[in-house]
Amino acid sequence: MDLIIKNGTIVTQAESYMADIGVIDGKIVAIGTGFSEEGAKVVDAYGKLVLPGAIDAHTHLAMPFGGTVSADSYLAGTRAAACGGVTTVFDYPMQRKGYGIIETVKGRKEICDPEACVDYAFHCCITDLNGGAILDEFKDAVDYGVTSFKCFLVYKKEGMMVDDATLVKIMLKAKEVGAITNIHAENPDLIDLNIEKFLKEGKTSPWYHYLSRPEYVEAEADKRAVHLAKSMEVPLYLVHMADKEGLEAAIAAKIDGHDIYIETCPQYLEFTCDVYKREDGRNFVCSPPMKNQESQDALWKAIKTGVIDTVATDHCPFQSYEKDWGKDDFTKIPNGCAGVENLYPYMLSAANEGKITFNRAVELCSSNPAKIFGCSQKGSIVVGKDADIVIYDPNKDFTISVENMHSDYDHTIWEGKKLHGYPVQTYVRGNLVYDNGDFVGKAGFGQFVKREKRK
Repeated sequence: MDLIIKNGTIVTQAESYMADIGVIDGKIVAIGTGFSEEGAKVVDAYGKLVLPGAIDAHTHLAMPFGGTVSADSYLAGTRAAACGGVTTVFDYPMQRKGYGIIETVKGRKEICDPEACVDYAFHCCITDLNGGAILDEFKDAVDYGVTSFKCFLVYKKEGMMVDDATLVKIMLKAKEVGAITNIHAENPDLIDLNIEKFLKEGKTSPWYHYLSRPEYVEAEADKRAVHLAKSMEVPLYLVHMADKEGLEAAIAAKIDGHDIYIETCPQYLEFTCDVYKREDGRNFVCSPPMKNQESQDALWKAIKTGVIDTVATDHCPFQSYEKDWGKDDFTKIPNGCAGVENLYPYMLSAANEGKITFNRAVELCSSNPAKIFGCSQKGSIVVGKDADIVIYDPNKDFTISVENMHSDYDHTIWEGKKLHGYPVQTYVRGNLVYDNGDFVGKAGFGQFVKREKRK
């Protein structure tokens, strides 16, 4: 064997047990005890948890937005991912008018290939059907390994929004070819109405970013997307769910047997809209914004009861000076926050504190995203799967700071957050990429994940 991880407690979505793991050529080949150690690198994980690597199903790396580009390149973002126990990231290439899906994805893949430090996959954002030609390309995209398409119900001025008719066409075609549609749900007209009112009144602080996109603005779009998915009998994945009312509508549809999945993010589980009253409130500006305590409580309840399917980050950081563009006008603040390095440590710390089980953390961050998005070789510690493995020390205390993160941004909303328990090693396909605080991988090691279509 190339690698043996022994004496640790293996944690899956369903069970926890002590056993050794044997790896050959990046694959898990045996789980048990008594392996021959001849020629193998042997790692003693006694007293530690051995977990499948996390899958961050929602990142925006090197993304042009808000007059700039998100602060993390594919190199910086995937390096940070490795150091947080994330072994696969999903990015969102943006298809534009006149461009095809595969053309768009290949363009981003060419940038990502020499930079990626962990494995990666793509959802493709659809912004224009190009007279229907894009729909004809859906099957080819699925064959290429892209089995999810995203629609924005907002960002009209930025040319990213689709109308309801376009949305339905995309959802129906996605189902036909074995793909799923991801939705960013907010109501753009209500946002515009609120922004116009606040600017006229001279209300321009970050607090009004929240008030321009409050609970009902997201809820209306959540409910509309759920209603259309139910009516058309198509699968739907709601990204970054943040509000109670929309959450309840999605849960009700799930309970009724509809093929609907719910993602939320750590920032909505940790912060409320009160952050926008802080002096550094502009740093927390993202869309949708953090909501009220009632919504946060509802999200945690859904996490605990199993009706939220995944936790991902919507990682899209910007530099402080860029956030400062909106110091006196919230509409000029680039929308987005950091998170890819904090996802797994945050959810595992919640497990360590007893909020959820470690099995549930693995389900939310690894096995469910693998299952939903067709990553057949990822998401669990099973013979035959990729040896994407995280060794986690439940007794290690860690305080998040921009100084100990591995991204290229100059600040983090997680500054000062104390975690109990922290990853100490990350392996991608059996290769050590993170070791006790240090990135030890290399750019270009990450591989494109060709995903299986939905049955």
